[in-house]
Amino acid sequence: MNKGLTLDDLAVPLRVLRLLVTDFGHLPAPEIFVSTIYPDRLELRFHDDLSGFELWRDVLGIVPDAVDYREQGGGRTRVLKASAAYAGAVLVLIGYGDVPAPVPVGAAA
Repeated sequence: MNKGLTLDDLAVPLRVLRLLVTDFGHLPAPEIFVSTIYPDRLELRFHDDLSGFELWRDVLGIVPDAVDYREQGGGRTRVLKASAAYAGAVLVLIGYGDVPAPVPVGAAA
């Protein structure tokens, strides 16, 4: 924790959060993360809801090619991550979702 920072030092991401609530309050609610380690960053995290991630990505104008894809948990969890500059802050979207189980060979469709 950075003991030299004050709440005023987090004004930029908190202001962006206020703008997002005003402009996009109808969209799915993410987990919201602000950190003293990265005082210019606001993270919006979507757990078990990649559709929420995609809605936010679209309204923020982040192109699909700018989304990083990886897997964690032994290949059981998809992780989508994208970031963009927004109103003076770095806005980071992170989405977590299950990787569908493979269909066994010979199973009926």
